[in-house]
Amino acid sequence: MHLTNGTTRPTAHNRSLLRDAALALGCAALFGLLAALVTGHWRPLVRYDQEWIGELHTYAREHRMWTASVQTLSDIGGTVTMRALLGIAAGWLWLIGARVLAGWVAAQTLVGWGAQWALKLAFDRGRPSFPDPVSHAGGPAFPSGHAMASVITCAVLVGLLWYRVHRRGRTAACLVAAATVLTIGWTRIALGVHWPSDVLAGWLAAGIVLGTVTAVIQVWRPGALARDVRRVNWRTRPRVQRVVVSAGRSPRTAAPPDETAH
Repeated sequence: MHLTNGTTRPTAHNRSLLRDAALALGCAALFGLLAALVTGHWRPLVRYDQEWIGELHTYAREHRMWTASVQTLSDIGGTVTMRALLGIAAGWLWLIGARVLAGWVAAQTLVGWGAQWALKLAFDRGRPSFPDPVSHAGGPAFPSGHAMASVITCAVLVGLLWYRVHRRGRTAACLVAAATVLTIGWTRIALGVHWPSDVLAGWLAAGIVLGTVTAVIQVWRPGALARDVRRVNWRTRPRVQRVVVSAGRSPRTAAPPDETAH
């Protein structure tokens, strides 16, 4: 999932819409399959979950310092932190006039939060249980809220950066995002508060939200996300470039195309 670029040609818009729809539908199909295996207590999946949890719990119980470090990582990457980052991004975009893009970020946050709890309550899966747990978490287990929030947040932030940086910057952003998502998901398993399949379900549910919200906005306001991307690029360009542009053009032509057309 990524935002559309500066072009507003119908073919480019249609391709972007198809990608977003494919992301949502593909993740929904995989999520449905995983949910069926979980609710049907498919033995290979049950055995896989239990083996992972059992081995990691034994290690965590015997290495308290290691467990404390994992708990700290899990707390830092919690749902509150992730949604706060998206809230800050949405507020900044609103202030610079990228209102549709701000709404896109806010919608990802709110829809993700609502979908997380709707799915948790719908499946009501119990969390792993130990006589000597090393960590505690409340609520149903499936899907993992930490995993879901981390994917939504990292994907949105990478999408916002995509057209502001060059290839190396994009690669670095994707690597950092992937490492963050994997680390947060792994901490939830290592602490014994989620089954591995809960984390996988959280990642898939995040893909559904990302693709669906983006596709809906693309249909509701065709080209609006692309215009806001150009607006953000123009408003955040280095000051020196603005001076050069202003010296070579009139103030009217130096503004973004969507702000001068009336």
